[in-house]
Amino acid sequence: MAILTIDIGGTAIKYAVMTEDADILRRGSVPTPQTGRGALIDALAALYADTPEAEGIAIAMPGIIDTENGYCAMGGALRYNDGFHLRRALQEKCPVPVCMENDAKCAAMAEARLGALRDVEDGFVIVLGTMIGGAFIKGHRLHRGKHFSAGEVSFINTVRDGHPVPENVWGNRCGASGLCAMYAQRKGLNAENVDGVQVFAALDGGDADAAAALRDYAREVAVQIFNIQNILDPERFAIGGGISARPELVEAIREQLEELYGACPYPVPHAEVTVCRFRNDANLYGALQCYLAQRG
Repeated sequence: MAILTIDIGGTAIKYAVMTEDADILRRGSVPTPQTGRGALIDALAALYADTPEAEGIAIAMPGIIDTENGYCAMGGALRYNDGFHLRRALQEKCPVPVCMENDAKCAAMAEARLGALRDVEDGFVIVLGTMIGGAFIKGHRLHRGKHFSAGEVSFINTVRDGHPVPENVWGNRCGASGLCAMYAQRKGLNAENVDGVQVFAALDGGDADAAAALRDYAREVAVQIFNIQNILDPERFAIGGGISARPELVEAIREQLEELYGACPYPVPHAEVTVCRFRNDANLYGALQCYLAQRG
């Protein structure tokens, strides 16, 4: 069986034709439409038209996703998907089974079935991307929650006396662009002109501001891992997203966690932190796993 697996991101749609055994037969990417849901459905339908061997479609996408009804309650980085019965619209053009799931939950399924969380009962995935994806694996199974939003750590309010407006929620402060913003602030640059490649190139060159920005960024991530650990007590955290490919990031998070534990006067459990096995492909592998689980 060939499954068309699709990872809808804020700027690009990655796709792969995969077997049930998670072998990738071919892959590619196209730009994510920014004009609206109609253009998105057309783009997805075009991918299906180019893969006549596909017997089903597995989708990872941002937002709060009702997997049972194929409904996007909130579109995350693609707000035009708010309140959208995407599966119904897509099946009008693609007459095959369609499974859709939140992208971070897909990443967690990939790691739970095949990757860094395979040997633990309870684990948590944090994806440092456009915002921050989160998902909780409980008893080897994906925990979705009553409103399909379990693990939605992007919306954690980071300011004690502030409202959860965009600048105060964790997803905006510590998505991958958050590291760039911290570096830009130290350099007196416009954050829109700084990307992760530039920050890590500066870090490789011994730039003290880049090192300090990484430390500050890792500290904010570590604080929330500390909090999540004390609420859910998972056995392991797996960090994903493009910047997780840099070993300095996870090492910095571990160092900041150790500082927090060292300063804590209570005997709290310590979080184990590792990197996602599938990195940028986690959503594709996880979408396949969600599809197989849903299809039984």
